[in-house]
Amino acid sequence: MRPEKRSFSIQGHRTSISVERAFWLALKQAAAEDDTTLAGLISSIDEGRGEAGLSSAVRVWLLKRLQQRAGQMSANTK
Repeated sequence: MRPEKRSFSIQGHRTSISVERAFWLALKQAAAEDDTTLAGLISSIDEGRGEAGLSSAVRVWLLKRLQQRAGQMSANTK
């Protein structure tokens, strides 16, 4: 699976990220669930990424979101 590159304006400057299609789909779903735009979600991830590259930060953010949800589901079944 090859990464797909997309460009965004974040804090007034253009940037692009490359992630695999599955990540794009998960990002779109997360944005819809959080009632925000894809660009808005990417911008919020950008704000908290520290020194990490934006593409890596997006992948890690999605992983953490899934881990939190899995933990919540596990806690609700106990």
